[in-house]
Amino acid sequence: HFGNRRLRTVGELIQNQIRVGMSRMERVVRERMTTQDVEAITPQTLINIRLVVAAIKEFFGTSQLSQFMDQNNPPSGLTHKRRLSALGPGGLSRERAGLEVRDVHPSHYGRMCPIETPEGPNIGLIGSLSVYARVNPFGFIETPYRKVVDGVVSDE
Repeated sequence: HFGNRRLRTVGELIQNQIRVGMSRMERVVRERMTTQDVEAITPQTLINIRLVVAAIKEFFGTSQLSQFMDQNNPPSGLTHKRRLSALGPGGLSRERAGLEVRDVHPSHYGRMCPIETPEGPNIGLIGSLSVYARVNPFGFIETPYRKVVDGVVSDE
């Protein structure tokens, strides 16, 4: 349920990959600094950006969460951009996910669409954000609500 679950956005996942690439590059730069002559060292000889580029390409090429965007029509593209997945690194696998994980929970109200989920083995594991739901800077899904007092909707 979404009571205390954080979303890992695309930006956060790419940030992690860039961090991996930068740490690899740091290791290579430190190694080159110890082996090369001090007078002959230039930034061009030390830094090789290919390691960072390779980490980013690895994410977009081989990650379970990376896929081509559905651009058949504007609504399908919008739906694709608002997709949520419980699969992938740090998530569940299709085989381990039981019925309880796939069911609709009351905490999904206003946050995740209970209807829009694929058929087959991914049912309930992949969903979409609700219409007015948004992801806050901390990665939690927020939804607007209005207070009802004595059966009347207030402006609070």
